[in-house]
This record gives sequence, C-alpha cells and structure tokens, in this order.
Amino acid sequence: MNKDTRLSDVLHVLLHMGQVDEPLTSEMLAKSMGTNPAVFRRTMAGLREAGHVHSGKGHGGGWRLARPLAEITLLDVYQALNCPTLFAIGNRSERTDCMIQKNVNAALSETMAQAEALFVRRFGEVTLDTLLPANPDSPTLHVHDAG
Repeated sequence: MNKDTRLSDVLHVLLHMGQVDEPLTSEMLAKSMGTNPAVFRRTMAGLREAGHVHSGKGHGGGWRLARPLAEITLLDVYQALNCPTLFAIGNRSERTDCMIQKNVNAALSETMAQAEALFVRRFGEVTLDTLLPANPDSPTLHVHDAG
C-alpha cells in the first residue's frame, strides 16, 4: 500500500520556509518535496486558503509563511490538507447481515475513532517551531531522498 506523505512533505517544506526571509519558488520547493511545481501548488493551496502561507507571482514572487511557525500547529497543517487518512485499516464489509462482521466493524470503528481523536488532540498541541533542530546544520533548502 502506498503511503500518503503529504503531511510529512509539507511540514518539511514549512520548516525550511521558516528559516529563510526571502520567498521561495514553487520549482525550488517542489524539488525539495520530490514532486513537480504543479503538484506542489495544488498541495499548498489549502495552506494558502487557511492563511498559513502566501504566494506571489512574477519576479521576486514565491512562497512565504504568513504566520510564524510558533502559531501553526500540526493540526492546522493536517486540516489544511483536508485531513488525510491516518490509518489504512478498514472494515471488510460495511453492509452485512453477519453478526460477527457487525461486531468486528463496531470494535474496529470505535477503536479507530478513539485513536484518531488522540492524534488530533496531540496534533493541536504541537507547534511547528518545536520541530526545528536545536542547532540546524544549514538553514538552506535542500533535496531529500523520497525513500
């Protein structure tokens, strides 16, 4: 199963954006995320709409943080990405006459809802500034291996 890395990718980019004062181009940031500029812009659209980033066109344009990292939580980013699915576990069949399957579905659904609530609560407690290294080796944007 493919992993949805958008949350991790966007957090990485936002943290690098927080370390520079100048706007960064879609091309530069897309390269850091291991994608193309069009996909990058689509991914970032929700963050722009939520007021976490600004983007400008033309010479001197690019992407900037709209708020300090200390004012953006993991939950803010997660919600701006339209709440990507946290778990790959699902019910075998939603519509069933089998009482065993109904009990399995209920147990899984309740447990997953509790786990998701814990994630969401914790995401709301973590601001992005706390994810920066204490002694960053280099504030420059760089390309990471996607794997």
